[in-house]
Amino acid sequence: MKRIDIDGAIRLHTLWRRQFMNAFAGGDYADMPLSEHRSCTLTEALKDADVCPQLIAIHDRFHAIANDIIDLSNNGLGDSADLLLPELNEASHLLVGQLDKLREQRDC
Repeated sequence: MKRIDIDGAIRLHTLWRRQFMNAFAGGDYADMPLSEHRSCTLTEALKDADVCPQLIAIHDRFHAIANDIIDLSNNGLGDSADLLLPELNEASHLLVGQLDKLREQRDC
């Protein structure tokens, strides 16, 4: 099993989240690089790394919520998609928190 670049993972996640939120705020997902979302590089890194299943589950949950937002918006249900944004933010914070915990464990 290989180690994950935690700082890089957090940086890429934060960049993706910012792009997603900007695309959502503008109401235009056409500018969102959805291929990056659907083939997340962090997913592969987590699968190959020695990480707890909880971290993988939190990451998967984050992307499931993002998928739901995109699907709702694409089906003309933007108001319903809006309601999922706080849940997406919470999942994002949980993910970064778990990555920070992983860093702390490795520093021991």
